[in-house]
Amino acid sequence: MSLYERVEAISITFMHKHLYRLFANPNTMLTSAGLKEGDKTLEVGFGPGFFTFPASEIVGEKGLIHAIEINSIFVKKLQKKIDKLNKRNIVVKLENVTKTSLDNDTMDVAFFFGVFHNLTSVVDEVVSEMYRILKPGGLMTIQKSHKPLEKYLEKITAEGRFELLEEKKRMIIFRKKDINI
Repeated sequence: MSLYERVEAISITFMHKHLYRLFANPNTMLTSAGLKEGDKTLEVGFGPGFFTFPASEIVGEKGLIHAIEINSIFVKKLQKKIDKLNKRNIVVKLENVTKTSLDNDTMDVAFFFGVFHNLTSVVDEVVSEMYRILKPGGLMTIQKSHKPLEKYLEKITAEGRFELLEEKKRMIIFRKKDINI
């Protein structure tokens, strides 16, 4: 565990516990992102788990949250919370979004809240992986950030794999098209 991972974990946890809650309602954001009961959902970059547990409640016992993160500190902390609360519909993995262990066409929704702006150098790989793991008609939801994302969003729809479904104040939703690549 690197010094960078420790500092990142401390600062992001502080922001989510004390600041983010003032401006964001996780339940509202998640339902706006397309999550519903019974969904199999990928959460990319869960950090301290601000959205993980509300997402777990929305998808319910028949749904599944597959939460991935590249910071091992967050993975260990979230796994401890899950074990303590005996949550059975959350799977946590230390994993890179460009190459997940998920099977093809298995996820209903993938959401990127607070992380997509950090993935701009690997947008093509992310889009390919999301196309692989999302079911036909599956949703990929990206929370808008302080960085302009327009040129990257064009990459998402460029090859016809995704279509822009809806642009909201705080997020952009794409739907996977059923095409053969």
